[in-house]
Amino acid sequence: MTTLTRADWEQRARELKIEGRAYINGEYTAAVSNETFECISPVDGRLLTSVASCDAADAQRAVESARATFNSGVWSRLAPAKRKSAMIRFAALLKVNAEELALLETLDMGKPISDSLHIDVPGAAQALSWSGEAIDKIYDEVAATPHDQLGLVTREPVGVVAAIVPWNFPLMMACWKLGPALSTGNSVILKPSEKSPLTAIRIAALAVEAGIPAGVLNVLPGYGHTVGKALALHQDVDTLVFTGSTKIAKQLLIYSGESNMKRVWLEAGGKSPNIVFADAPDLQAAAESAASAIAFNQGEVCTAGSRLLVERSIKDRFLPLVIEALKAWKPGNPLDPDTNVGALVDTQQMNTVLSYIESGHADGAKLVAGGKRTLQETGGTYVEPTIFDGVSNAMKIAQEEIFGPVLSVIAFDSVEEAISIANDTPYGLAAAVWTANISKAHLTAKALRAGSVWVNQYDGGDMTAPFGGFKQSGNGRDKSLHAFDKYTELKATWIKL
Repeated sequence: MTTLTRADWEQRARELKIEGRAYINGEYTAAVSNETFECISPVDGRLLTSVASCDAADAQRAVESARATFNSGVWSRLAPAKRKSAMIRFAALLKVNAEELALLETLDMGKPISDSLHIDVPGAAQALSWSGEAIDKIYDEVAATPHDQLGLVTREPVGVVAAIVPWNFPLMMACWKLGPALSTGNSVILKPSEKSPLTAIRIAALAVEAGIPAGVLNVLPGYGHTVGKALALHQDVDTLVFTGSTKIAKQLLIYSGESNMKRVWLEAGGKSPNIVFADAPDLQAAAESAASAIAFNQGEVCTAGSRLLVERSIKDRFLPLVIEALKAWKPGNPLDPDTNVGALVDTQQMNTVLSYIESGHADGAKLVAGGKRTLQETGGTYVEPTIFDGVSNAMKIAQEEIFGPVLSVIAFDSVEEAISIANDTPYGLAAAVWTANISKAHLTAKALRAGSVWVNQYDGGDMTAPFGGFKQSGNGRDKSLHAFDKYTELKATWIKL
């Protein structure tokens, strides 16, 4: 484990050489237009670098490269065991370059360096290696046929995949897509968010170093309304995968219909309920978990436990425990290894979060913790973790995804009411249930309309469990063997013997 201090990280930040160009067909390249945008660090407002601002012309170049490489078979028809080896080398290179990648992630997105180094980079590497390890262990099928017929059911790579990934976990979300997409033999065009493109740009070269042929992975930084839209409308993109807001997810479905009916797999927003019943086995643990569920990654988490549903009989006892636990989550310089709450990704997001806090006040919710911008003297974008009590589920702060450290506390009186409140949202990404009653846990979990339900913990699971949502939280699943479904076509071949 690294023993680097804040001073060490700051020195490395000063010496860091940052690549900001696109990566197409195995080479870093400027945008066709030569346009760039400024990459500003939320840590202190400094300019990190200028990044290529790709548009439709760059999308065309990348799609042509990806299609030609796919059709050549150099990767798509490579034996699964050989693709596995390359993916494992790719994962290993992430680990070798972990400190550089972690520093890029923190400077670019604002998250604490300890999280970048010990959560994001290892998680990204695991996503690549796990998918690679699986690919030569997934078998096709033989149908049950008469003796003079042979029915084969086979999986084939879908072709050219465009992956649009979010700014909150830039590296890890990219690798959740890249792992199964590359392992199954596709060519991929990765479009990182303009708010945090640096690690995606860096790992493109690592993929080639690992032995993945040039043209298999291309990276196009730029804006959603330019290069993102161009990829979504492109007639030669076969599949589009996306993690981000529900608003953009809906627009991508329209683009698919307006173009070639490309398959679209979406992981969108969330407003996840964290339900604490009076018979929770450990209220202190539940309180600490509730605090981390809203403060971790500055609340910029699609599964953030942003609605805390507490049984009324214990609320006066439980809420002070949450308020006290939240005191351990204090914004600080993200390059300090002891910091556990960093900066919000940019000024726009900070102002959005602050506007929701104002909305909570205006709607009559009671502020009981946080609620202000902090560390303004740094030039960075920091907001205190915040708790509102007395929230009605109809309030804006309880219905809309804030994507910041703002917790709404809602009381309930029965299991049925808790379930009703929990499901009363357009979203269905995640939920948690705290109870010592195993029957109540199972029955509540079954009744919750969410893709992930955690019992007596928050944010459980690993690469073996599928991740995705119900309702307007999207479709399809990342992680687990189920993720491979998004990147393959099923073919039935029926042979008369």
